[in-house]
Amino acid sequence: MADAREWLALYLKGLAMGAADAVPGVSGGTIALIVGIYERLITAVTAIDPARIRRICSGVVRGNRPDALAAFREADGGFLVVLLTGILSAVVAVLRLVEVLLVSVPVGTYGFFFGLIGASAVVLFGAVDVGTPGRKAAALTGFLVAFLTSGYAATALGHALPVVFLSGAVAVSAMVLPGVSGSLFLVILGQYEYMTRSLSAFLDGAAGVLLGNGGDELVTAAPPVVTFLAGGVVGVLTVAHAVRYALKRARAATLAFLVSLVVGALRAPVVEVSLRLAESGETWASAAPRFAAAAVVGAAAVLVVDRYAGVVEY
Repeated sequence: MADAREWLALYLKGLAMGAADAVPGVSGGTIALIVGIYERLITAVTAIDPARIRRICSGVVRGNRPDALAAFREADGGFLVVLLTGILSAVVAVLRLVEVLLVSVPVGTYGFFFGLIGASAVVLFGAVDVGTPGRKAAALTGFLVAFLTSGYAATALGHALPVVFLSGAVAVSAMVLPGVSGSLFLVILGQYEYMTRSLSAFLDGAAGVLLGNGGDELVTAAPPVVTFLAGGVVGVLTVAHAVRYALKRARAATLAFLVSLVVGALRAPVVEVSLRLAESGETWASAAPRFAAAAVVGAAAVLVVDRYAGVVEY
């Protein structure tokens, strides 16, 4: 049984993972590797299945509680609860800050994201082998998927609930992958800024209800947030398992595909800035220095993390 200090250490590790996954660059999976909990995390996540969930939920009936508690322990439930609490705490805090930055300094914010993504691609490609035709095809496919989607999603997909559901499934499942950030997929799908605003509105609405100020904002913001979380649950039960299976069966090709997604995603911040410049009437000529300076800062942040990561098996 873990003592309070172990739970606190685990919570702090969750904070680090959540802070990483809240921005499109360094992934929470990479942080899990650095702090030494990646294998335990994967084991716990892949232990979650519909049968075990049913056993845990059956604990509402007094006679089923021993079996429900056993199922909870089989999935390392205490570890997951504490870790997820830390992750969610950091995600909420960081996205609050990001929401402000996207309004006040959008060019610099997306420039920072560009640097995070670009440096991550450079670091990760050192661990990818594309020496066979199959791996090259996987890498090209990954790049094209991200590159084409980044240009299309920002203007055409919109924010319909099915799109939000898919985004949740992909983004949450990506949290268990080293090197690929869940937020990166949200940027590719054009949902990052929308979900950041939705989460902030949801939290503000929840706070309003607690203070007796009415729940109109909560009602408005709840559908996308609940849909995203539902997608995340499905993603953990399906997409994450599928990716782990692919890594076991064809690790090199799967990694080539995933890392190439990061490279193709470099288009997304540029598209987002271009849209904002078109709205404001500013040109790239005047915005480029701010974008480049922020990109350098973002790249430096990734390189610092990579230095402390040491030799990481991606």
